[in-house]
Amino acid sequence: MLAVHAPGAVAARRTVADDKARARLRRLNAIAATAFVVGGALFAAGAAVAQFGSGDATTCASIYFAGGLFFNTGGYVSLLQVVNAPRHLPGGEGRLVTRPWRWWSYEPTRVDWLSTFVLFTGTLVFAVNLLDSFLQGLSVQQVNRLIWTPDVIGCLLFLISGHLAFVEICHRSRPCLRQRSLGWWIVAVNQFGSALFMVSALAAYTRPATDSLVNADIANWGTLVGALCFSAGGVLQLFERP
Repeated sequence: MLAVHAPGAVAARRTVADDKARARLRRLNAIAATAFVVGGALFAAGAAVAQFGSGDATTCASIYFAGGLFFNTGGYVSLLQVVNAPRHLPGGEGRLVTRPWRWWSYEPTRVDWLSTFVLFTGTLVFAVNLLDSFLQGLSVQQVNRLIWTPDVIGCLLFLISGHLAFVEICHRSRPCLRQRSLGWWIVAVNQFGSALFMVSALAAYTRPATDSLVNADIANWGTLVGALCFSAGGVLQLFERP
């Protein structure tokens, strides 16, 4: 015999499910935001050591690598937020439904998924750059291929991710101005940080003729300020309520 539930009981269960989903998303949001705050702070510290400290390559690489682990965490948890967000059922009259927890999904037609996926991929590419920075005795060509190239690719992926985030917020391909939207400010601050990372990466190219960087000061300052932007974006994200 089919079980019959009173409308009030069904509504109560839906409310509980929505509350659980909301609490879950807020926890993920807090983890991702904290990871970007710490990761950005460590990247800024690494750049500060390179610019003002002893400039020891191993020390800087170690600090950057620790920061990169936090960026990896923030990128993946951001993807988990999108993967496990409540969805609208087709014909469900706008009702949101929470699906079972998933660690992964493939939804390239969704702009929010694509943005976070590209962001996470960028953090993984940065990990290659950071691991290779521990290598010693490299030629100029090897430095540019193993360290500089992944750095530029990672920065490019961060910029693409930020553009897609703007597309999601603005509902169009061109950036918009929404000063009263916390989400817009988070994306804008992070995108500015990504642009500074790209400037830093371009300035960090090692010229074969002189065996020196294009501009070490710009490379260090671009990384320092760009990293602080990601920390600031993480702080703003802590106040966001998914």
